[in-house]
Amino acid sequence: MITSSAFHGKKYAVLGLARSGAATVEALLASGAQVLAWDRQDNARVPFEGRCELADPLEMDLTGFDGVVVSPGVPLNTHPVKPHAERFGVPVIGDIELFAQARAELPPHKVVGISGTNGKSTTTALVHHILKTAGVPTTMGGNIGLPILAQDPLPEGGVYVLELSSYQIDLTFSLDCDVAVLLNITPDHLDRYDGSFEKYAASKARLFEMQSAQRLAVVEYAAEADLDVLDGASEQLSIQFIDKVDLPSGQNDWPSLQGPHNLQNTQAAVVACRALGLTDVVIGEGLRTFTGLPHRMERVTTHNGVLFVNDSKATNTDSAAPALAAFPPDPAINNGAPRIHWIVGGLPKEDGLGATEAHLANVKAAYTIGEAGPRFAELLAPHVHVERAEMMCEAVTRAIARARPGEVVLLSPACASFDQFRDYEARGAHFRQVVAALTGSDEEALEALATGETA
Repeated sequence: MITSSAFHGKKYAVLGLARSGAATVEALLASGAQVLAWDRQDNARVPFEGRCELADPLEMDLTGFDGVVVSPGVPLNTHPVKPHAERFGVPVIGDIELFAQARAELPPHKVVGISGTNGKSTTTALVHHILKTAGVPTTMGGNIGLPILAQDPLPEGGVYVLELSSYQIDLTFSLDCDVAVLLNITPDHLDRYDGSFEKYAASKARLFEMQSAQRLAVVEYAAEADLDVLDGASEQLSIQFIDKVDLPSGQNDWPSLQGPHNLQNTQAAVVACRALGLTDVVIGEGLRTFTGLPHRMERVTTHNGVLFVNDSKATNTDSAAPALAAFPPDPAINNGAPRIHWIVGGLPKEDGLGATEAHLANVKAAYTIGEAGPRFAELLAPHVHVERAEMMCEAVTRAIARARPGEVVLLSPACASFDQFRDYEARGAHFRQVVAALTGSDEEALEALATGETA
């Protein structure tokens, strides 16, 4: 657990007691702070009964409090907690800001902060993996893994790798990253920014504004050229454009980092690791051995020469398009014929093929599922062979029957999951289970599938 004498004797209100909120309360109590905690769910409050005051800060006089710590999920543009705290001159912050304030007492270390609309989880995990491969003490947190305050402090020379959403940056004011990475910015979550793309971009840009002179800013060229994301940053920052980074070897050497989106992720990770003092030999080994994150271009298995890939996290056409681009025709495979068997559909977020249309030449056949299945079938029929499957099991069954060695069965749905699954993780887990059952690699999965006990 990360604690700090800087919190001793201070007063904090913590609103929301899920993972990050609960970890925040524990860290503050261990640091000798006075804590008022609240969550609407009774069971979330139980672990703190008798250990701190339990009351809704919205109903409290906050005079004398040093901060109100909220979950990144709290929409600051509409939730009453921000104006209520401002009435008493109390800042609204997050657990990343508390980590930033605790850094002075931690053993000498560095911090890599990674943000962007797409790719930040993979890039964070990749940097963390490369550092581990190199024997550098490291941990990852923020929007990935365990809450940062719940983790043990790293020894001297350690590197904290933080995935930072715009929501977390909004609640952070003093995080001076040694390396700050902004992968890309495209319209997303605009409801949190009053519909303004400019406000959303400005939120991301604050990652650079918090850096002191001589730090490294790693940024997509388009984000700076089109959105001026470095305008508020120190003029003495070192700047590296992601697009200009040379790589240790070719992308074909890294099985779990295929596709143009992963090229950008890799370029960002490479420049960050070089800045931390790693050699290209060590970095190359980390790229080669990286296995990827679940549900993000996850290589599930290879059966009879057919690769099965779980990209369930692709919940819109913009995020599915790079997956389709990752497996172009190969002259050495089936005379250069298209080789993707694309499982697509779910709860639609948009009407049309969007960015996926540019990569349909890579698709041998499409298998449509879910609520959006019929619409995708109509749109795709003029371009590729289409089979209307409706359910995941039927789609995988049909894809296995048609796929030949060297081809790819790709779940990249371009839709939300909520028509048939709890979330994209459940959808991806179900795909893995179906693949395991139908390829005969898991008898338990086959039995579960037969009895309807699916993930």
